[in-house]
Amino acid sequence: QVQVVESGGGLVQAGGSLRLSCTASGLTSNPYTMGWFRRAPGKEREGVSCIHSTTGNTYYADSVKGRFTISRDSAKNVLYLQMSSLKPEDTAVYYCAIRLGWSLTLRPSEYNGWGQGTQVTVSS
Repeated sequence: QVQVVESGGGLVQAGGSLRLSCTASGLTSNPYTMGWFRRAPGKEREGVSCIHSTTGNTYYADSVKGRFTISRDSAKNVLYLQMSSLKPEDTAVYYCAIRLGWSLTLRPSEYNGWGQGTQVTVSS
């Protein structure tokens, strides 16, 4: 069973940076996509970015393009999200999850293995 644990959240001022990490265990299938998602207060969970295990292709939501960078350490099964130029509207609980297969998608319903999330708060 795949399990993920997110870390790296915190409180940061607008314009600042944070790096989130997601450590996955129990991954025995390939290919797969690992993705970052977030849920802001009162809103639905939305996709932020994802990366494919085999191709290394990435995909970003328009709201974070040019500010966030997704990467991975395949040997350690760790996923990262480098967030820069943070805005108050980036405040949310950030989650990572895994989707087996070839698709590069940010639809949360297609992912499994959700972690507990890590809180990111951006103050103005």
